[in-house]
Amino acid sequence: MLPGDKSISHRYALLAGFAEGVSRLSNFSTGADPHSSLACMSAMGAKVATVGKTIEVTGTGGRLRQPNGDLDCGNSGSTMRMLAGLVAAQQGSFRFVGDASLSLRPMERIRNPLQQMGARIELTNGHAPMMVHGGALTGIGFEAPIASAQVKTAVLFAGLQAQGITSLVERVRTRDHSEHALKAFGARLNRKDARLSIAGGQKLTAIDATVPGDMSSAAFFLCAALLFEDSNLVLDALGMNPTRAAMLDVISAMGGTIKVLDVQETHGEMAGTIQVNRGRALLGIDIAGERAAQLIDELPVIAAIAPYTQGGVRIRDAKELRVKESDRIALVVKNLRAMGAEVTELEDGMDIPGGQRLHGAVIDSGLDHRIAMAFSVAALRAEGDTAIRGAEAAGISFPEFFTWLDDLAIR
Repeated sequence: MLPGDKSISHRYALLAGFAEGVSRLSNFSTGADPHSSLACMSAMGAKVATVGKTIEVTGTGGRLRQPNGDLDCGNSGSTMRMLAGLVAAQQGSFRFVGDASLSLRPMERIRNPLQQMGARIELTNGHAPMMVHGGALTGIGFEAPIASAQVKTAVLFAGLQAQGITSLVERVRTRDHSEHALKAFGARLNRKDARLSIAGGQKLTAIDATVPGDMSSAAFFLCAALLFEDSNLVLDALGMNPTRAAMLDVISAMGGTIKVLDVQETHGEMAGTIQVNRGRALLGIDIAGERAAQLIDELPVIAAIAPYTQGGVRIRDAKELRVKESDRIALVVKNLRAMGAEVTELEDGMDIPGGQRLHGAVIDSGLDHRIAMAFSVAALRAEGDTAIRGAEAAGISFPEFFTWLDDLAIR
């Protein structure tokens, strides 16, 4: 079973720490990022314990205390952005810090809506360290200027505690884990077309939940399976949320055959067992528009296997990749070229011709977990050995990754 979905684990950690009662979370992500969310909630009064393979979180009943020190988010933009929405309505001042990578990531995108609601937020040249001065909030109508589930979540978490109704319009629908998580903990939300609304003054109650396997982690093995004819991969208890299913559509379009062997729903989240086989051809694909937003975490590994395809891969409308844990467009291009590939870099994507052969090289991960893992997959078909600098970054989301890759790879 894959480690628990990172996105869901974050949201369960934050809401469990905020809710009334004891939540029990099984298959919680083993990655470092969601544990930053747990640590921040612990610093504000929640009690976190590991009981066997279950994380138990005793919530604060909606009253977060001002921490004694900084809220250290590590490498986790999800923690920093979403938690800012949760503390914005609390009494006190909350200083958020992160590592060098997180301190370069844009935070203005959450300051704008939260300040419209009445919070006061101080940034450092648009970045962390970030100070959130909490207080009474008023609901707003907000149209998200970028496709960001983290911004949406920050607004919803603040709206949960604001006076009146908070509504948000998404131009491009993003992953809906926050909506499902809020409902699981007892909140009421309404969606009409592209508008999502939440009433303030609602209380949350603890849950027992099992986190489905992480689709973004599965993407590396799905792409690895595409590299080899007659491959056969079975993944159990995989999260199959429709807003994350674009990756399965891509696998099918590139020549994979997917069979859904089982599917169940818990707390609004779908999980199931899938079998993936590849036929004779690995096909290219074009990714742009809404699909690029839906695949933003998976694009590096799709790009990493692009030279092996027939027809190549073209990616557009993915400028958000430049402000992730690294400039992922620049690093993908740099590393593909190091392995001998021809690739054209664009401001919002890249063109990678197919029918190419790659050779082993020294890969610069930029200490970015998804770059390290993506080029481990590309190296499976390369001629010669590949060394990945900063491979330990995989621990941010998937500490077991290299063990799994060793067990599953067919050379």
